[in-house]
Amino acid sequence: MCDHYPALLTVAKQGAENAYAPYSNFPVGAAILMKDGQIIPGCNVENASYGLGLCAERNALTSAAAQGYKPGDIKELVLYIPHKQMFSPCGACRQFMSEFMAAETPVTATNIDGEKKHWTVAELLPDGFLMPE
Repeated sequence: MCDHYPALLTVAKQGAENAYAPYSNFPVGAAILMKDGQIIPGCNVENASYGLGLCAERNALTSAAAQGYKPGDIKELVLYIPHKQMFSPCGACRQFMSEFMAAETPVTATNIDGEKKHWTVAELLPDGFLMPE
């Protein structure tokens, strides 16, 4: 976890406030720190066709790609879950992270009580699937 954590947490909390979660009532916010210092927010966005929903992590990562960032440009990812129970990223988000983030990139989840869990991308998805070069 870097010295940008307080700013990342603030952005992730705002993301959770902006989440569109009328079906699960489970808002999640994300913030990613880019190598140039920019912080990009994300929030989960649900859909009546449940499989079309987008998690906060993937929302932030696709936003970064839309802004021209490339795989490897991310320094850190922070999640905020406004619940007492802690959660880790889902499998789809883990695979997405492995595409855009270096294996050693830190990922932190924080709940409403301020508890934290820390991982690297490699810890979240050991031996993840990547296309051969």
